[in-house]
Amino acid sequence: MARQKQLVECVPNFSEGRDKHIIQQIAAAVESVEGVLLLNVDPGEATNRTVVTFVGEPEAVCEAAFRAVRTAGELIDMRKHHGAHPRIGATDVLPLIPVSGITLEECAQLAHGLAERIAQELRIPCYAYEAAAFRPERKNLAVCRRGEYEGIPQRISDPNEAPDYGARPYDEGVARTGCTVVGARDFLIAVNYNLNTTSTRRANAIAFDVREKGRPVREGNPITGTPKRDAQGNIIMQPGTLKGTKAIGWYIDEYGIAQVSMNITDINIAPLHKCFDEVCRCAQNRGIRVTGTEIVGLVPKRVLIEAGRYFLEKQHRSTGIPEEDIIQMAVKSLGLDDLCPFEPRKKVIEYLLEDAAANGAARKLVGLTVKDFAQETSRESPAPGGGTISAYMGALGAALGSMVANLSSHKAGWDDRWHEFSVWADKGQELMTTLLHLVDEDTQAFNRIMAAFGLPKGSDEEKAARQQAIQEATLYATEVPLRTMKTSFEVFDLCRAMAAEGNPNSVSDAGVGVLAARAAVLGAGLNVKINAASLKDRQRASEFCSEADALIAKANEAEQEIMTIVTSKIQ
Repeated sequence: MARQKQLVECVPNFSEGRDKHIIQQIAAAVESVEGVLLLNVDPGEATNRTVVTFVGEPEAVCEAAFRAVRTAGELIDMRKHHGAHPRIGATDVLPLIPVSGITLEECAQLAHGLAERIAQELRIPCYAYEAAAFRPERKNLAVCRRGEYEGIPQRISDPNEAPDYGARPYDEGVARTGCTVVGARDFLIAVNYNLNTTSTRRANAIAFDVREKGRPVREGNPITGTPKRDAQGNIIMQPGTLKGTKAIGWYIDEYGIAQVSMNITDINIAPLHKCFDEVCRCAQNRGIRVTGTEIVGLVPKRVLIEAGRYFLEKQHRSTGIPEEDIIQMAVKSLGLDDLCPFEPRKKVIEYLLEDAAANGAARKLVGLTVKDFAQETSRESPAPGGGTISAYMGALGAALGSMVANLSSHKAGWDDRWHEFSVWADKGQELMTTLLHLVDEDTQAFNRIMAAFGLPKGSDEEKAARQQAIQEATLYATEVPLRTMKTSFEVFDLCRAMAAEGNPNSVSDAGVGVLAARAAVLGAGLNVKINAASLKDRQRASEFCSEADALIAKANEAEQEIMTIVTSKIQ
């Protein structure tokens, strides 16, 4: 299967919120890196601080962060900085945040590499915090920032207080830039739950019910009584029901309602749908209803996918449906369109990146209508061709198998089998998504070959470079249809199960899925062989052809076996 694209968000805070020229140059440094999408620039005049948010693949994000730190270090003189917010340097804090396809631990490793580069190349000392911290106490940002900028001269050469990277005697360079705190943390979701009340006190009570910190334990009256204290004099707290959350109640004039305003600081232990259900439960206990949800800012796609799947499973409905349908289930179940229309293309980070990348780029084949796709294929250009059509045939086979699974999961009288068929439908959606990706990748592979043939071939060096590029492109163009073959072959398992166990009224659809999968395997096999014939590495070419032949033989056997099941149920 195609590996999920790795996406990282970065939210650096810079110690300048008043000079628009400096802020614009920092933002321009971020945007100078290809593949990075600048999401937001939020300057604060009173705090004299600007928060910048951008996202992209790990390497690009780290490069953009480095360039922004460099620009800030050149333009901001901390000796002249004054503001209301705590700070330790021109770039005060620099967190990397996993969005998709990457773990928090991997982001921590990226943070270490970034901090080391900043310290070495820019000579800006760096502390590592949160998930990247080397010491438990330095997980806390306040500990890393202790004494703020003014405390650097005393801390920088103290073995117990010195930065993790770039520690050295205090000098003019450090005086100018200060230090930077680099780390990795989980994605934070800011969300408000709409209530059918105007009472801030009741909204606060619900917030205290659920938030991790909870509420003070009081003597006598639980509302007006004196807070109890432990032996050290600290107020004793009764924890709330949701770890990884902070919450408070407030009244919003604009909407005329009270809300529970929540920050979800750990979406792994407190996913959005779990928080929603718990707020609903606690609100109901107090005679209040949650009428909807307002997401502030952006969210990773997986947050809505997990929510949509959660609510589908509660209804004993199949989750093997298109991504857009799952997200729509999340929107309706959470009431995300309660106060205003919720537009996933404007709120989901991955969609914003997709749309930004699509601007000015060639149209993807999978984005065409069926008619346009057929017409594009029919034109005199050699691509899209047989490899692309093979991948699409495989995708259609997977789609049919998924359709039969979904029909089976909702068949009257088969209610106790919904999960069995939902699992198969999920498998079909996964195969279909991978094969649709291969539809465009096959055409890209052909275009790479043509680009390699277009390279200059004047000098011996140019000829050698051109020949190497041709061979690398040809190897890639052989690997892509082989992946199509392997993925399409997996469709047989899906269609076999649906022919044998699925809704008998749809057995013919499972049969068509089998025929499409066989055509995909055999068609992609032809592309493997014709491209392998151009490889100079004959051993590798032979291996490609042998693997393709084996898959073709197994596909023919699987087709005969499954079609026997299909025809026996039709006759």
